[in-house]
Amino acid sequence: MSKTLDNLQPWGALVLRIVLGVAMIYHGYGKVVPGSLHGNVTAPIEHFSGFVASMGLPRWLGYASALTEFVGGILVLVGLLTRFAAFFITINMAFAIALVTRHHGYAGSEEPLALLAIALMLLFYGAGAVALDRKIGLA
Repeated sequence: MSKTLDNLQPWGALVLRIVLGVAMIYHGYGKVVPGSLHGNVTAPIEHFSGFVASMGLPRWLGYASALTEFVGGILVLVGLLTRFAAFFITINMAFAIALVTRHHGYAGSEEPLALLAIALMLLFYGAGAVALDRKIGLA
């Protein structure tokens, strides 16, 4: 039975990449892609950076966080530079837990904690065999 499960590991990594990638794209999309904020192309990311600055952090961390979520999510989803993206997603989720969601207890931190665990797994394990990293020789 363990031989069969070992053969399924690349598919498990794919499932983890899909879950993490979709979640990060979902959360980063509204922070990066302009919506209905009066046609201002930079409005969403400026707004989010203002929120980050209101917590006493440098404004540039808001840009880094939003781009990590959106671009990092895309990279993880397709399996390109997976460990690099997973590293930054891990940092992003750790900050989210420490600065934002921990005030809501475990229930408020549950999703970022799960995403952090998935990102750590991909950081340590890699993208798996079903990834662009493997196809182009980066893994």
